[in-house]
Amino acid sequence: MNREPDHFKGTGVAIVTPFTKSGEIDYVSYEKIMTYILQGGVEFVVVLGTTGEASTLTHQEKKELIDYSIEKIDGRVPLVVGIGGNSTAEVVHKFSQLSFNGIDAVLSVCPYYNKPNQEGIFQHFRRVAESSPVPVIIYNVPGRTSSNISASTCLRLANNCSKIIGIKEASGNFDQIYLILKNRPVNFLVLSGDDGLTLPLLSAGADGVISVVANVYPKEFSDMVRFGLSGAFDRARPLHFKLIEFINALFLDGSPAGIKAALAIKNLCNNYLRLPLVGVNEETCNKIKSLIEQIG
Repeated sequence: MNREPDHFKGTGVAIVTPFTKSGEIDYVSYEKIMTYILQGGVEFVVVLGTTGEASTLTHQEKKELIDYSIEKIDGRVPLVVGIGGNSTAEVVHKFSQLSFNGIDAVLSVCPYYNKPNQEGIFQHFRRVAESSPVPVIIYNVPGRTSSNISASTCLRLANNCSKIIGIKEASGNFDQIYLILKNRPVNFLVLSGDDGLTLPLLSAGADGVISVVANVYPKEFSDMVRFGLSGAFDRARPLHFKLIEFINALFLDGSPAGIKAALAIKNLCNNYLRLPLVGVNEETCNKIKSLIEQIG
């Protein structure tokens, strides 16, 4: 089912991929987390994102996780699937290996490692958009990719590729994001890629967030986003301040290690990651635990 851009406003959750001690995908915990975040009232779910440790999963595991997610969501909210890479041809090939029944959009990261220039980034995403059977949300996270999608390139894509419906912006560069918000075409989504920056971006006109913290606090965070979208910032601010120290703690020792530790403390999954990722250190874990106790 292809959905309009409005269906991706609000809070999307970049859901984690739980593992067993032996390193297999823990589908029992995955279902538990999926049920928990849907009951928390989030607007959509993102599978195979950075937080889902997609870079450590095999092709077969990704396919099985997508199929399982489609089954458990059962059309209740839109499903966005992370499909990206540093080879344009390989990304296009991945599209041919999926049926896309039950997938509502693709989240596609800026090519990493190659460090393409802005023309290369534009040509990459134009080819991705032409090949995707569903709408595409581009993902700018230069802290991980070493390549920034500039405001001008983003706007060029927005104006020339109708299938590109928005951007997840995790550059942390307010000036750049403000330029996109100021000059974007109608119905082009700007989604925060940083939980802690979501409230100020909403005040500037952003449309929502693809969140890490909503794995643990789906109701509180999605309520905060909805209040912000409606202009009720007097109601959004207390929720932002309630969670901001916890959000910052999640990234002290790497992500998704922080959110995995928090989910383990909340008994939603075990605290296992796949190498080269490892769990947070003891000091960070104790800080996360203390903040969860304070939040209640």
